[in-house]
Parts: sequence; C-alpha cells; structure tokens
Amino acid sequence: MDVSGEHRFKAPIDVVWQTLFDPSALRASIPGCEELREAEPGLHAIKARIGVSAVKGQYSGEVRVVEAVRPSLYRLQMSGSGTPGGLQGDARFELREVAGGTVLAYGGELRAQGGLARVGGQVLSGAAKLLIGQFFKEMERQVRDRTP
Repeated sequence: MDVSGEHRFKAPIDVVWQTLFDPSALRASIPGCEELREAEPGLHAIKARIGVSAVKGQYSGEVRVVEAVRPSLYRLQMSGSGTPGGLQGDARFELREVAGGTVLAYGGELRAQGGLARVGGQVLSGAAKLLIGQFFKEMERQVRDRTP
C-alpha cells in the first residue's frame, strides 16, 4: 500500500526538523505510543497500542533512519508486529521552506503481513490516513511550542 501527502507547518524549517527528531515530541505525536527509545544511533525501538478498526492491537517494532540530509530530507525503514499481524515499510520525507513556514511532503510503502494482510487495502488505507492525521495534529502542537 502506498501512502503519500504533505503537511504545512507555520514554523521555520530548522524548528520543524529539530522537532521531528526530538524523541519527546515523537513520543507525544505517535498515536498510542507507549515507548520510544534509542536502541543505537539511528535506530529506535517502539511500542504502541493502536485502537483503529482492524489495525487495533499492541505493536512493537523498530524505526531506522537510513538517510538524513539536514534540514531537507530523511528516509526511514520500519518494521513492527502485533496481535493482528505485522507491518514493514519505507518512507521518505522532504522538507522545503515556503512563505510563512515549512512544507513536509511524505511518501512511502507499507507491506502488511498476517491478519493485517487479509483485512484489505481499503481498510488499512483508511486506518493509515487516520493515524497520519493524528500524528500531524500533535506534531503541529509540538512544533508550535518550540517556535520562537
């Protein structure tokens, strides 16, 4: 399943970049995040409880930063598993300054396994959009709190 979109922040690109890499901001912004810790440089272990549709369950996994070009680009690889199945994915984030703020464009691919794969793309796509929306709503607050 492909996922893409963009979000506009009313903040300078450096503030957005720093917030996106701040573990406390990420912990607060990832829906259902119970734990986020750096296992080694560039690799974070995560535990989250998701309460959306067929994706509902407790998950644990890893998020690895595979490329970071400050302040304009980073790529992640993710993997996780939980009660209803597993997910693997790759994502690319591009930041660009615009008048009055920063636009973050994202794109990626998620691959479902187990019970999640049997649910169907439409249900997973809807759940992904909801979770992404929740993430950016809280990340917007985190960025706003850090903007001078």
